Amino acid sequence: MRFGRTSRAVGVAAAAALVLSACAANTGTETPEETAEGEATGGNIRIAEVNGFSSFNSNSSEGNVDINGRIAYATHSGFVYINSDLEVVENEDFGTMEVLSEDPLSVKYTVNEGVTWSDGEPVDGGDLLLHWAIGSGYFNDAVTDESGEVVSGTTYFDYAGDTGGLALTALPEIGEDGRSLTLDYSEPFADYQVAFGLMTDAGISTPAHVLAEKGGLADEDALIELISTEPKGDPESPTERPELQAVADFWNTGFDTKSLPDDPTLFLSNGPFIASAMTPDQSMTLTRNPDYDWGPMPKVDEITVRYIGEAPAQVQALQNGEADIIAPQASADTVEQLEGIEGVSINRGNELSYDHLDLNFSGVFAEESVREAFMKTVPRQQLVDTIIKKLNPDAEPLDSQLFLTDQAPYEESAGNNGSDAYAEVDIAGAKELLAGATPEVRIMYNRDNPNRLNSYTLIAESAAKAGFKVVDGGLGASDWGAALGNGTYDASIFGWINSGVGVSGVPQIFKTGNGSNFNGFSSPEADALMDELIVTTDPDRQDELQIEIDKLIWDSKYGLPLFQVPGVDAYSDNVSGLVYMPNQTGVWWNFWDWQIAQ
Repeated sequence: MRFGRTSRAVGVAAAAALVLSACAANTGTETPEETAEGEATGGNIRIAEVNGFSSFNSNSSEGNVDINGRIAYATHSGFVYINSDLEVVENEDFGTMEVLSEDPLSVKYTVNEGVTWSDGEPVDGGDLLLHWAIGSGYFNDAVTDESGEVVSGTTYFDYAGDTGGLALTALPEIGEDGRSLTLDYSEPFADYQVAFGLMTDAGISTPAHVLAEKGGLADEDALIELISTEPKGDPESPTERPELQAVADFWNTGFDTKSLPDDPTLFLSNGPFIASAMTPDQSMTLTRNPDYDWGPMPKVDEITVRYIGEAPAQVQALQNGEADIIAPQASADTVEQLEGIEGVSINRGNELSYDHLDLNFSGVFAEESVREAFMKTVPRQQLVDTIIKKLNPDAEPLDSQLFLTDQAPYEESAGNNGSDAYAEVDIAGAKELLAGATPEVRIMYNRDNPNRLNSYTLIAESAAKAGFKVVDGGLGASDWGAALGNGTYDASIFGWINSGVGVSGVPQIFKTGNGSNFNGFSSPEADALMDELIVTTDPDRQDELQIEIDKLIWDSKYGLPLFQVPGVDAYSDNVSGLVYMPNQTGVWWNFWDWQIAQ
C-alpha cells in the first residue's frame, strides 16, 4: 500500500456508495460495435480529471500524483489489484504470486510467457529485479539529521513509497526460467500481498532494458549484473557509485513530461492502453494496446482524459456532452448541479482521503513554538463549514493524522493525541507564543483547485490576525506535486489518498528521510514504532502502534489534518460499467468494464 497525492489515508473499511440516477438520454460519443453476446464494444470514452498529467513514473516522489498513478494503472499490469470492496485480487493472466513458506516468509513471483512491453520485449526477471531494487532501497547509504536532511551518503532511487518492507528481503536471484524472482523475508511482513507488483501502485512499470540504455549501460544484462554485484548500501561507510547513480538519476526524473515524448521507449506499456497523444496542461489520449491479453480486457478502444480543475467546468462538460465521466471536487453545489442534469448517474461515498496542512520543520518553522502558534490560528471548523458541511451535514474537523472518522480506532486515538488543543482558533494564544514576532510564511497549494484555494484563503486570513505575514505560494495543477519537499515554501496544503489495504503508508509519510516525508518530520521513537508496525500481522496490535504514532506526530506540532474528503463521480447514462471506489484509483479501478451503451 502506498499513499498517492491528490489536490485531494491510511487503511479503512469501504464506505457504502449511494448511486443516484436521473432519466436516461443517449448522447453517445462513437457508435460501438456489438459482440455476439450483445455487449457494446469499441468507441471512445472521455473522462475529466482535476489534476494535470506530469510524469510517466508515478512511483517517484515527484511523480506520485493521483492522475499520474491512474494513467499508470491503465497502461501497466501486475500481479494483484484491489477491487471496490478493498479486496486483493490476483491477476493470474499476468503471472503468479506463490507463497513458498510462511515462516520464514518466502514468496515467488513469476511472469507468464507472452507478457510483453509495447515494443515487443518480454516482461522478465530483469524487470522484476529492478522493481525490487527500487522498492527495497537496497543500495541507499544516506544518513539524515534530525530534520530529515541527508548529511552523508546517497538515496539513489527517489521512491515515493516506504522501502521498509522489501528491505526485509535479501538480494534475490532471477529464476532459471528468466521470468521469476523469489523474495525471502527475514521477518514477517504485514503487507507482503501488496508490496510487489500491485497494479494500484502502477504494477511492474519500469522496463529494465530501457532504463539500462538511458542510464548509460550496454543493455538489460548489464543492469542485472550491476544490481546483482553492487554491495548493499552501508550508511556507516557510504561510497560513490557513478553507474548506479546514472541509472537512478534517469529513473528519478527522466520519465517526467507534460507532452508525448518523441522517443516511444519513454512511455512503454505492458497494460491495456498506451498513451497516444498529449496536449500539455489540457488533455491526453490513451489507445488500446493491441497485444495485451494478460489481464482484464477493456471494452473500449480509446480513453480521452481532459484536465479540468474546477468542478463547475467539469459539470458543464458533462452536461454539454464534452465528457462522459467526471470526478470533480465534491461539494453540495456540485451534487445539486448534477442532480439537475437529465441523463446523468451519480456515485457518492467517502474517499480514503483527507486534506491537511503540513508545516516544515525548518526555516521559519524550525522552532516548535512558531509551528504551534500557526496551528492555533487555523480555522478548521470554518473550513469544514465552508467546504464540506453542505455535502455532509455530519462532517467534523479530522482529529487524527492516521485514522479516518469511520475507522474503529479513530475515537480512541483522537481522544488521546492532543488534537483537542486545536478544536477552536486561539489567536490570543498564538500571539503569546510569537511574543511580538511577525514571521513570514509561504504556503504552497494547487491554486487551480477551488477547495485548496478556499483553504488557503481562510487560513491566511486567520493567521494574519496573530501577526503572521502569509505569502501566496500557490502553483498550477501540474506543477504543485513536483514542488513538494523542494524547500521553496514553509507550509503546504494538499491531500493524501491510499489503496485501502496495508499499513506501509504510515512510514511512507512519517518515517525519517522517506521519499514522501516532505516536511522533515523526524522522531526516533516514532521510527521504532513504524519499524515494528510493518512486521506486525495482528490487526489489534497494528491499531495500538498507530495510536501511539499518531500522538507523537501531534506532539511534534507537525501541522493539522483538516477534513475527510467526500467523493462524487458522475457519468452520462450513455456509458456503463462504473462502480464507486474510495481509494486512489477512484473511478478508474475497473476501467476495463467501461463501455458505451447502445
